[in-house]
Amino acid sequence: MSCIIIAEIGENHLGDLHLAKQMIADAAKSGADIVKFQSYLGKDFKTDDPEKEWFTKVELSNEAHFELREFSMENGVEFLSSPFSLDRARFLCEELGLKKIKIASGMMLNFPVLDYINYMKIDTVYLSTGMATLNEINTALEHMKDIPNKYLMHCVTQCPCKEEEANLLAIKTLRREFGLPVGYSDHTVGIDACLTAFILGAEVIEK
Repeated sequence: MSCIIIAEIGENHLGDLHLAKQMIADAAKSGADIVKFQSYLGKDFKTDDPEKEWFTKVELSNEAHFELREFSMENGVEFLSSPFSLDRARFLCEELGLKKIKIASGMMLNFPVLDYINYMKIDTVYLSTGMATLNEINTALEHMKDIPNKYLMHCVTQCPCKEEEANLLAIKTLRREFGLPVGYSDHTVGIDACLTAFILGAEVIEK
């Protein structure tokens, strides 16, 4: 069985595009299929949010998205991102032209974003399920019923996550309950949880 490998870069570039490119190159050399970022703007966070300054520092401008997507293509990996607002979802789909989107756990019940992505009929969604009930996952899927390829990404939101709390048997539960391909978004240290997830049938590993 093959497995899609997503290298989560997220905000780990610290707002430094040179570092972001180095991480893309390293991920490509390591055999990743996809590099994943996060799309938000610091101005969208409340003034009293203690992390507003940090998110503003590590936000990616529109120009940076285009630059990193091009660099990813040059290195033979696909560029992917998670939108954290409807505005960023529109940018990723309409301006950047992405046909695949990652939905973060915290956005999986943001119905305006889900409905917009469904309306755009993109090719693929990777849906993280951290902290969600089965009913909530079903509701999210109903809002994206027109998207042909959906992967449910089992995720424990603690970061880092203890290995004994990874709850990897949820991979089997998700597949049984929804009949969709299932992946694993890993927050543990090391690779043991990822290897176990693959053995249990994960078709996507995000690390």
